[in-house]
Amino acid sequence: MKSPLLPLNMINQSDAELIMSVELIESKIRETETHRHAFGQLIGSLEGLLSIQTESAWWVVPATHAVWVPSNTLHGVKSYGPFKGWSVYLDSAKSQLLANSVKSLQTTRLLKELVHRAASWKGDTPQTVKGRLSDVLFDEIASLEETPLGLVQPRLPLLKQMTDGLLANLADNRGLEDWAKVIGLSSRTLARRFNEQTGLGFSEWRQRARVLKAIEMLADNVPVTNIAFALGYENVSAFIVMFRRVMGVTPGQYIQGYKKESVS
Repeated sequence: MKSPLLPLNMINQSDAELIMSVELIESKIRETETHRHAFGQLIGSLEGLLSIQTESAWWVVPATHAVWVPSNTLHGVKSYGPFKGWSVYLDSAKSQLLANSVKSLQTTRLLKELVHRAASWKGDTPQTVKGRLSDVLFDEIASLEETPLGLVQPRLPLLKQMTDGLLANLADNRGLEDWAKVIGLSSRTLARRFNEQTGLGFSEWRQRARVLKAIEMLADNVPVTNIAFALGYENVSAFIVMFRRVMGVTPGQYIQGYKKESVS
């Protein structure tokens, strides 16, 4: 592991054909103010949980995932407790070959090994060696599968007011018609505009918000029963069914896999 994180101003911008890889160990909570940079950045976790905020969305990054942040995207990063992680920076030419929006991606063991090797490069490492491994690393990044660990927030002020309220109290079980009355729209208009703005229906958006919050709480070792009630579920079984439908595993299976991946 390399620590601390290499500052952006230390990256040799003349090596435009190369990928820059760094690793990081933090013993305390890490929180960065919103910022942007000219490099595309893939941010991953080895141990601990990250959340990433942009102007319009929110992502969580457990040890099994990474988030792709395109160049010049305003974003902030927060960890939850002690943290081990990594970042890969891509120059603008390589960044343009990947997605032009923030994405949550499922990582692979090969990716982590490649990142670790690239992070260990020394000043005398031959450029030919760097170039070959960079090509493999880029190909592996390009092949990663997108996962539903992001949540887009609407741009329209009325809808943003509504989603801010939901995020502040995820136990709020008011339905679409109730919220339509609150913000002064018909339920049909609200449903249409909400989908246009977020890419999700109202119920699906709230469900995903609850899953993201649940993942954060699981990483903090909050009991599943407490999570279920904090998120507005009348019983634990209903919460587990919802979590499995979205994530493909139960909360217990998820956290066991997360811990196993963290220490592997």
